[in-house]
Amino acid sequence: MSLFTRRTVLGGAGSLALASLLAACGKDDADGFAGLTLHTAAYRGNPDSFFDKAGQANTPYKVETSQFAGGNLITEAINARAIDFGMMSEIPPIFVAESRPLLRIVAVLEGDVNNQVVLVPKGSTIDDPKGLKGKRVGYVRATTSQYMLLHILKEQGLDWSDITPVALSPQDGLAAFQNGQLDAWVIYGVIVYLAKQDGARVLTTGQGILSGNYLVCTSKDVLGDSLKKKAVGDYLLRYRAVIDWVEADPERWAVERAEATGISADFYRQEYRERSAPLALKPISEAAIRSEQTVADGFAAAGVLPGKVAVAPLWDDAYSDLLKKG
Repeated sequence: MSLFTRRTVLGGAGSLALASLLAACGKDDADGFAGLTLHTAAYRGNPDSFFDKAGQANTPYKVETSQFAGGNLITEAINARAIDFGMMSEIPPIFVAESRPLLRIVAVLEGDVNNQVVLVPKGSTIDDPKGLKGKRVGYVRATTSQYMLLHILKEQGLDWSDITPVALSPQDGLAAFQNGQLDAWVIYGVIVYLAKQDGARVLTTGQGILSGNYLVCTSKDVLGDSLKKKAVGDYLLRYRAVIDWVEADPERWAVERAEATGISADFYRQEYRERSAPLALKPISEAAIRSEQTVADGFAAAGVLPGKVAVAPLWDDAYSDLLKKG
């Protein structure tokens, strides 16, 4: 039984022409959205937290947004009917694919992989991934972090048993890394730059390992409800407008993220400069489905999954025409 309910999960709350049209719809409820609430997931400091700043918060339906710490939690919340919309890496859906989940992948947010790295602490003698053998290596279970670690070990002819893997949340991992309890740490996001303040060094990045695809998800129930389905479509176009706002002014983006998270804007400036690719919201594609299947096959081959998992049934092209036109 899922531990999530709507009560426990939901604790908190482009173009000019498009914005004008959507605002007008909100005034006279031409789409019949009155009384509708869309429950969405966000990561603090990511684009989904900046609808208001980007001028996209004037939705003709109510939006209740909850902050989440990881995509695995968003996956569970969607399957528990606690939220209607959220994003995650390719990894979390793989672990529920065989349980006939409600979750459906309806778009892809293409993004950075250079902010997903293997770190070694200041003074470490490890100078290539082969040096991970026999070491205590931190990672985040059921995320791109775990997949990166598995992939790197395989490339070096090493097995999971050749290291001492330590599964930790990002916050606990940072503490362990800073306290000298880890010889290496596979981690992602701006927390990388916090670790580098103490002299940590990047051993390798996700370039050539990770796709950079982040999956935009809703539920089978939402797609079966014509009004909610339409609302999610509207929300997707607004999300794309937020991304346009982000890409239009990197300095503003860094400052706004710093204000939202309490982390120095310098970290966000560096992350932006070093990123592998800009953000782009795209319709689903055969290439994206194949990419996730490759990841699933990697987990199965490593024995993390009990057997081969087919991910294609999780993908739905309900919004592909909308995003292509948008």
